Amino acid sequence: MEQFIKDQITAGLKYLPSNLIRSYFIRSSSDETKRFREKIGFIRGVCHPTDDYSQIKGANIGWIRIDIPFPYDKDGKVSEAYKSFKEKCLKFQNNGIRVMAVTPYPKDYIDYGADIRTAEGTEKVKQIAEFLITDMQGYVSGFQITNEMGIPRFTIPLTLCEAAKFIAVNLEAMYPIKKDIILGYNSAGPEALLHAELLPYVGYCDYVGVDIYMGCFFNVPGFIWIFEALCRYLWAMTGKPVLIQEFGYLSGGAPKSKSEKKAMLMRYGASSEKDAKKHIEKFVGNMPEHFAEHIKYVCENDSSRYFGFLFKSDMVNHFYCELPRMTKIPGYPHTPDGQARFFEDCISHLYSLDFICGCNIYCYKDPDKCYYCGQKDCPTETCWGLVDSNGAEKPSYRSVRKVFGRIKWLEAVEKK
Repeated sequence: MEQFIKDQITAGLKYLPSNLIRSYFIRSSSDETKRFREKIGFIRGVCHPTDDYSQIKGANIGWIRIDIPFPYDKDGKVSEAYKSFKEKCLKFQNNGIRVMAVTPYPKDYIDYGADIRTAEGTEKVKQIAEFLITDMQGYVSGFQITNEMGIPRFTIPLTLCEAAKFIAVNLEAMYPIKKDIILGYNSAGPEALLHAELLPYVGYCDYVGVDIYMGCFFNVPGFIWIFEALCRYLWAMTGKPVLIQEFGYLSGGAPKSKSEKKAMLMRYGASSEKDAKKHIEKFVGNMPEHFAEHIKYVCENDSSRYFGFLFKSDMVNHFYCELPRMTKIPGYPHTPDGQARFFEDCISHLYSLDFICGCNIYCYKDPDKCYYCGQKDCPTETCWGLVDSNGAEKPSYRSVRKVFGRIKWLEAVEKK
């Protein structure tokens, strides 16, 4: 995990400042970006939708973004989960909502015996890519090759360069037979090394994606101007239309007091973080199974890394079920109304930039509990939705309906 961070810093210093500055001295559009917006339109999307098609369309959402289950069982037969996924996609498409499908993670391929680190495995990855892009014709309108390579929990056991190779093999295999399906990949934040490794392959991409989450994780303020800055850097570096594949803002979350934090620690057998460090294996073992297994997996069962991962990264927000005081965008509190204002202001600005071809909001519905740590009262993964856990529309639903409706109207006027 430490190497992932070092690689990101080194490559970021090399590519991010220079391309950000350069972006202000080059054209903000190209023939390709113009064709994309004319043919596809500005992607007005959302991640992890419900099957309430009328409610989704009521917010002027035209795309949904969902994950493809691995297509084969261990015996090589097409899996039932994959078959069900295709049926789900077809229902969305038939209801006038286009589908952006995210291919599985490299780990799923490795578990199946398709390891990009071997010649035989690389050939299997290629064959699976060809199957997916062919079999999904008519069921999806876009493909994203895997998700957020560079984030340790998604990339392990591959290195970032091996992950880039995985994406490249998929792009090369899919491009000649993709027909009208748009094709690309994404990164979490700038991830300059990943984009640098894939520069020879961006010709196979209809877009390059980036995921941006400001003011929602680390104990530092975020700013809306950073959204534009990251997209500018990526536009100058790759020359491809930039698609924000994930972005969002939490509608809840607040700091915890010292006494509340101590109570959380004592719940798992420690009186302080220092005490937890002394007995870290036992401490992690006392935590909810889902959370403990996640810590062990990312740290590759190296207990010497448990404490740093848990208490020196944004994982600490999960543990304490809090958002620290500085974790926000100034002027946009983590409230339902603050979330709503964020979406209206941010989306309006993104649409004004010619090289941005769309955005997918994360996410449609608040889950009942955090998928990451398994705790019901953890705000980090339970307050992203446009609708609440019962499906009731939040203020952000109405603001998205307004701003996406404005974009939809502007595009209709331009076509006349």
